[in-house]
Amino acid sequence: MKFSKLIPTSSKSKRSQLISEDQKYKTALEISNVGVWDWNILTNKVFYSKASKQIIGYAEDELKNTPEAWNSKVHTEDKESYYSDFKSHLKGENDFYENSYRILCKNGNYKWILHKGKVIERDENGKPSRIIGTHTDITKLKQREHQLNNNVQLITSQNKRLYSFTHIVSHNLKTHIGNFKNILEFYDESDSEAEKKEMIAHLQSISNSLTTTIDDLDDIVTIKSKTHTNQLNERVNLYSCSNKVIESLKIESSKYEVTIHNALRKDEILMTNTAYLESIFYNLISNGIKYSDSNKKSQIIIQSIHTKDTVKILISDNGIGIDLDTYGKQVFEMYQTFHGTDRKDSRGIGLYIAKTQVEGLNGIIQIESKLNEGTAFSVTLRKQKAL
Repeated sequence: MKFSKLIPTSSKSKRSQLISEDQKYKTALEISNVGVWDWNILTNKVFYSKASKQIIGYAEDELKNTPEAWNSKVHTEDKESYYSDFKSHLKGENDFYENSYRILCKNGNYKWILHKGKVIERDENGKPSRIIGTHTDITKLKQREHQLNNNVQLITSQNKRLYSFTHIVSHNLKTHIGNFKNILEFYDESDSEAEKKEMIAHLQSISNSLTTTIDDLDDIVTIKSKTHTNQLNERVNLYSCSNKVIESLKIESSKYEVTIHNALRKDEILMTNTAYLESIFYNLISNGIKYSDSNKKSQIIIQSIHTKDTVKILISDNGIGIDLDTYGKQVFEMYQTFHGTDRKDSRGIGLYIAKTQVEGLNGIIQIESKLNEGTAFSVTLRKQKAL
């Protein structure tokens, strides 16, 4: 007699259905790459599924079946909320446990995990005795979220700059048009050729000023519209780039007796845009020359600080400096000058262009300055690999 004949048909059918349902859940979890964990609180043993271990790069026999084996890998900055949310669920404050955190993988990198769980068994005193849950790798989702936030911030920043830019354009063009109108009215009212000739000279002056303004605005538009692909992926030697600018400013630096020390290493390479970087060097170095202190032995020092992900270029001088307490918020705005000099070539656009170009390279420009002591600019750019 076969054993199967002793099992009622209805029991075999129910068992078959349970196995079928269980297989469905297992298959669904495998397809979705969701890991499963099961913690027996009474024995302090945890079952981690193959998928859970694979998420952080471990084989099935490489991770101990204890809570500490997993908990110890949670990022230090995320542990407080990780434990807090879990304890809240154990106390019954939340129907289920859910937390997103970073976890250290076997290869030394961190991944983002969505960790869920729920108490499914309690002892006779109502205390949790067993919890089951899931691990989901949400690293790519977090990266997309981070990129989206960066894009939103970038768009918001660009909109603010565009709004400011349109006001600058409107203000400056209206000023020139108003001047043209006034001079033309004076011209029509003039009785003598001498007065008309004087008005023509004024018109010529306004025309030159308008041309300069349009050129300035054209420079800014060109910078803002430049695309960010291969144009930002050129192999640039920082020393050679800065030295080229120093040579081009040799007459100016000699005229104002400014010594320029290029302390950049000759082997420093950055993947960026050559034209932008040359322009940034030009504006910041020429700024140091232009506002040197005639009462000092003037000098400009160019150096750099490297981290794993960034390079910070420092351009400092011992010139007349800027009162940042008064003018700090205006330093990088268009047509702003604060040095109190009578330099006719101080148009107040160089630092605005430098800032725009640094931002075009996804970098940050900062300034430190003290009146009568000098100024130091820092340009921080991210290192990147060639495309």
